[in-house]
Amino acid sequence: MELKGKKLIAIGDRDGVPGPAIEECLRTAGAEAVFVTTECFV
Repeated sequence: MELKGKKLIAIGDRDGVPGPAIEECLRTAGAEAVFVTTECFV
């Protein structure tokens, strides 16, 4: 999947993968984060 130049919204989970970790992975693939958060889903 080509992510270069794409914008992304990363919603992470407090007990799983946090938003900044998702952002870092997708940023290395060329995407740009426009919103990143980590939420608690109960």
